[in-house]
Amino acid sequence: MTTQKRNGIERKRGGEWDLSHLFPSVEEAEESLKRSARKVEIFNTRYKGRLGTLEPHQFRRAVEEYEKILESLGRVHTYAFLLFATDSSKGGILNRFEQEITKIETQLLWFELEFIRLPEKRRSKFIEESGKYKYLLLQWVEEAPYRLGEKEEQILTKKELTSFSAFTRLFDEEMGRFRVDWDGKEIGEEELLSHLYSPDRETRKRAQILMTLELEKRLPLLTYLYNRVVEDWKLTNCDIRGFESPEAPRHLSNRVSQKSVDKLVEVVNKNTDIVEEYYNLKRELLGYSHLLDYDRYAPLESREERVPFEEAKEVVLNTFQNFSPTFHQIAQRAFDDNWIDVYPRSGKRGGAFSCSTTPGVHPYVLLNYTHTRRDIFTLAHELGHAIHQYLSQQAGYLNQNTPLTTAETASIFAEMLLFQQMKKELSREELIPLYASKLEDIFATLFRQIVFTNFERRVFSHIGELTADQLNQIWEEENRKMFGNSVILTSNYRSWWSYIPHFYHTPFYCYAYSYAELLVLTLYQLYREGYPRFEELYLSLLKEGGSRPPQLQFESFGLNLEDPNFWERGIKFLREMVEEFRELVRKEKGK
Repeated sequence: MTTQKRNGIERKRGGEWDLSHLFPSVEEAEESLKRSARKVEIFNTRYKGRLGTLEPHQFRRAVEEYEKILESLGRVHTYAFLLFATDSSKGGILNRFEQEITKIETQLLWFELEFIRLPEKRRSKFIEESGKYKYLLLQWVEEAPYRLGEKEEQILTKKELTSFSAFTRLFDEEMGRFRVDWDGKEIGEEELLSHLYSPDRETRKRAQILMTLELEKRLPLLTYLYNRVVEDWKLTNCDIRGFESPEAPRHLSNRVSQKSVDKLVEVVNKNTDIVEEYYNLKRELLGYSHLLDYDRYAPLESREERVPFEEAKEVVLNTFQNFSPTFHQIAQRAFDDNWIDVYPRSGKRGGAFSCSTTPGVHPYVLLNYTHTRRDIFTLAHELGHAIHQYLSQQAGYLNQNTPLTTAETASIFAEMLLFQQMKKELSREELIPLYASKLEDIFATLFRQIVFTNFERRVFSHIGELTADQLNQIWEEENRKMFGNSVILTSNYRSWWSYIPHFYHTPFYCYAYSYAELLVLTLYQLYREGYPRFEELYLSLLKEGGSRPPQLQFESFGLNLEDPNFWERGIKFLREMVEEFRELVRKEKGK
């Protein structure tokens, strides 16, 4: 590990991110919070109870001040969250900051509530003359039926810290302590799961058994936590806010209708034969009489290829350069300026993500890089997110974040770019494992996420608390529907619902991945077919963030997201990929 100095501050090098771009220290973040608290006092004195007396230009100035305060709070929260993400022992710091931020935010709840209760004529006038905030204000109006009074909203905001957020934090801390012995080396969840991609069947089986044993140790706690998350979600959103179903608040925040989500789920469930067909073909290629759950990700190469991070970096940079100089420039900055925390270590959160920050501060990317070819796609995926988040900062803090349904637009597209780039450089023999890996990633994003949604729907429809055995059974039944007769699910796999972070953090999040996958497959088809001004239109879309409705954003590509047949276009593209894979296999066997 080496270090460098900039402006007198020592910065880490060697795969760890540099949080000094947010704050040089915890103390500086605390000072920022104090300044925000003083700004809130001034803001409230100036505007509270007076919105109805303002002229449109004065109201717009109030929104701008409101945005700046939330931006400063968001910067502090991001800093504390990222500290915790790489060191679960920092949970106390995160909790302290969250309490202070919540205390300040509760003093601002009146602003949105007072606006949505203005006379419709005045409210409409404010909206029409609000400039870039127009869509945001329209969203506030759309959410109005589910908002409570100021006092009730303050109570719910404070309660969040000791209920839902507390349960998810405990889940993160518990999984952050996940360690097993592997040949004398202590490894965490991510490294253990990476062994499921080993070419050696006994290694995969061993990884599956160790994962199950560790989950079983935690199953009583994880079952309790999940039940509390489910009950708290239903209590807050259905009993208190009045949403018609537990998933309805997610659809509202995603800016999609229940009907469109139901259609998505229906189409994906109807086409699981794609998964079954592929895995039966893979079983033949592996020469197995039957495929077990720990064989799903078995590579088709004769040996496991180890890919150094520097090599993965160059592959991704070259891919982005071939698509767009803008993509390449932003990705290069991510590597050069320590936006990325690369390797797994004790106490670090599992998985991968790109964390959006505030305008003027770049996104942060968390990886758990284990030197597999699959990790190259993860790198491309998260950098796609980072590029989208960086570009969308131009829309401003309140507009930069997209709904979950379009948040994957750049990440999945980046993976498709990488796939096409690698296709050009490989022989037919090498293409077979590449296709297999890519198809399995698509299945994980498309079909598996709908399995998660099917699981959640059954869990949330249950009255009362579910036992671990009941959760295990629902999980097993929903997964069997996807695999059909192609994969045998062992008893060890029954408890694997318990480590999925989205179940605890963001109920009904997962269908958004499927939505995005089918959307991007269609979008990529347009790019491949030479759609006029594609790069220009695409970058413009990313820069908009969440400042316009998704339906309007994609009209520039001739796509109608409300078309009942829209989902079938992506499915058709996927079937073509499976057929290409089958043809590669046929030719290889016929040599």
